[in-house]
Amino acid sequence: MKRLGKWPSEKDYAPIKKSGDLAELTGAILGDGNIQSFPRTERLIISSNSDDEKFIERYARLLYKIFKKKAVLMKSKDANCVRISIYQKHISKRLDIPVGSKKKINIGIPYWIINNKSYLKRYLRGLYEAEGSFCVHKPTYTYKFLFGNRNGSLLRNVYRGLKILGFHPHKSKYQIQISKKEEVFKIKDLIKFRQY
Repeated sequence: MKRLGKWPSEKDYAPIKKSGDLAELTGAILGDGNIQSFPRTERLIISSNSDDEKFIERYARLLYKIFKKKAVLMKSKDANCVRISIYQKHISKRLDIPVGSKKKINIGIPYWIINNKSYLKRYLRGLYEAEGSFCVHKPTYTYKFLFGNRNGSLLRNVYRGLKILGFHPHKSKYQIQISKKEEVFKIKDLIKFRQY
């Protein structure tokens, strides 16, 4: 079956080529994803609001592009959630993302992303698509571009990435915020937030 190309060989589990798509997918997985380990394989899941069809389409497409596997979409029975998932060997190792909960682990920005502004923008896009929001309240002239997460290292990564790109974010315990009107619109356009 391997010779016929109907069963993956070890070369199909080779390191993944660095790219903007991989940088964005990495951000989305760190924001709203999880890797589970099983005796003979691993499962990668990215969770999405069921109503966010374009998010679901985008990240299912990126999974196919990078892993050459069609994602399975599973609607949760008791929540407004769709899980975008694939099974494959060595996902964690090839993505350099740990298996299991990321809540308390220290996650750094990969060197190949931090040293390339184009990749950094895509990485931030993935994180913001998963855990970000854009808010405007015109009566009070309030503009906010927010990233929220309970993992302190991810908050530091977003803060650092925004600073590298020339922005002036503010930090709180579980949130990174940009609140200058011109910067809010600039970062939103720069990372193409919600532009599907």
